[in-house]
Amino acid sequence: KMCIHVCVFFLHLTPIPFLPILIVPQSLVLMCEACCAYVLMVTAVYWVSEAVPLGAAALVPAFLYPLFGVLKSSEVAAEYCKDTTLLLMGVICLAASIEKWNLHKRIALRMVMIAGAKPGMLVLGFMCCTVFLSMWLSNTSTTAMVMPIAEAVLQQLICTGLADAQEHSDTADGPEDDSDKEEELDKNQLELFYRSDNERERERERERERVDSQYPTKRDHMICKCLSLSITYAATIGGLITITGTSTNLIFAEQFNTRYPDAKVINFGTWFIFSFPIAIIMLFLTWLWLHFLFLGCNFRETCSLSKKRKTRREMLSERRIHEEYAKLGPISYPEVVTGVFFVLMTLLWFTREPGFVPGWTSLFEKKGYRTDATVSVLLGFLLFLIPARRPFSSSSSSSYDDDPLAPMITWKDFQRLMPWEIVILVGGGYALAAGCKVSGLSVWIGRQLEPMSGLPPWAVTLLACLLVSAVTEFASNPATLTVFLPILSALSETLHINPLHTLIPSTMCVSFGVMLPVGNPPNAIVFSYGHVQISDMVKAGFGVNLIGVAVVMLAITTWGVPLFNLTEFPAWALARNVTGSL
Repeated sequence: KMCIHVCVFFLHLTPIPFLPILIVPQSLVLMCEACCAYVLMVTAVYWVSEAVPLGAAALVPAFLYPLFGVLKSSEVAAEYCKDTTLLLMGVICLAASIEKWNLHKRIALRMVMIAGAKPGMLVLGFMCCTVFLSMWLSNTSTTAMVMPIAEAVLQQLICTGLADAQEHSDTADGPEDDSDKEEELDKNQLELFYRSDNERERERERERERVDSQYPTKRDHMICKCLSLSITYAATIGGLITITGTSTNLIFAEQFNTRYPDAKVINFGTWFIFSFPIAIIMLFLTWLWLHFLFLGCNFRETCSLSKKRKTRREMLSERRIHEEYAKLGPISYPEVVTGVFFVLMTLLWFTREPGFVPGWTSLFEKKGYRTDATVSVLLGFLLFLIPARRPFSSSSSSSYDDDPLAPMITWKDFQRLMPWEIVILVGGGYALAAGCKVSGLSVWIGRQLEPMSGLPPWAVTLLACLLVSAVTEFASNPATLTVFLPILSALSETLHINPLHTLIPSTMCVSFGVMLPVGNPPNAIVFSYGHVQISDMVKAGFGVNLIGVAVVMLAITTWGVPLFNLTEFPAWALARNVTGSL
């Protein structure tokens, strides 16, 4: 404890060891760069060590930049609320409605009912529904929603197994004929005579372990591990698919569009086209890896859809799933409204500027005014207006009796899910990026990385992916990406590589912090249920990490090349590079 207290004390004094950075520079220009580097290093240490909350650490640039004369206070404040903040707020409104009216539970149970109760298919079914939900909700919210459903199925599986074992034990100890008893007694006496005391003691220990264990068999424990880990990995995979799927995607989109305002290549549609095949391949390979690791290679036994191959326990588990679904009752009016808004938001995002055909924004005279955030906030606002009770309906419900005009969501529903810490964290990242740009620190960093100019683009990208995926195992994903984005942007400009070639793979790989419970919140949620140990997470997560990096590298070197025109150094990056060098 003393060592921990000492470490925490020194982490709180982080600004003091970095003070020499401010003393070394002699010229005013270098002084500005040194001040920005000082702020960046102090903030990064606080983020990585989490000596203070992430949101609090993100406020460091808000007071140090004005103090050191890097940015005005009004300029720093403007960085903390961007277009992506409004986009996130609209998505959270929809997520609040989905959770409030149990639409997520209906989707999850329906997909599991389709998959069946065979272990392999059950894991695949939960992974598919988790990926789908995580596309639109945060990874943490999705895991928190799906894990209780999976736990109910696992408990039914365990209870059924214990009941089977008890029934088998009772049958074995049932009444027998006197002659059979005498014969059995003679046999037992002979066996006991020849059996050593050590053998009997070992048998008693095995029996005690079997009774004390919460799992009927070792295979049941493996199923629990496999299903639990599959949910956190599926939530990570689903978050890759959409710009709003995870906070790191939002950080990348905003920092990229701010640094390269003339690019106009990153939107909901282009990101989805690039990332959806990645998610499908990763989903299948991750399922195969987990199946091999915990369930073995007998796919015929664990994935058969034939009713003849179902055991009693699997049939009871399916019955439990159907019972949970029946408790939801018929689909309600609020669920229909939420589903319609869900589909409408997706369609409006896709058709805003699809690229291959004119989008609906071409109907307006002024261009560039409407973004994905416009759609998100509009539909989110309407959820506060539309009544949750069907209009002109004579039926009444106890939840609406007090206020028949109660809206689909309230401000409390929204505020309960709104991740304000992430909003401030993202804003802190924007502020750091703005400081690096104004002070010239990003250009200076780029010059120091010129010795890497002899490496091919794919090698630079691979090194960046391996680096961020290693760091993010011990630091939060948003903090890691916020620190590395300006550095990788400067590196790409210096080496004349299309910045998207390094930034997009790094953004995706920063989500692969799946080896430890502290890697990301979904890991911690799954670990808290007690089915997996840290050794299980490290072993399974290492394989998932390698799969993720390999698939992302495959994507950026194949279909990513024509989609983002990665073979040439673009004009928008060249203009930024020339301006920065001046």
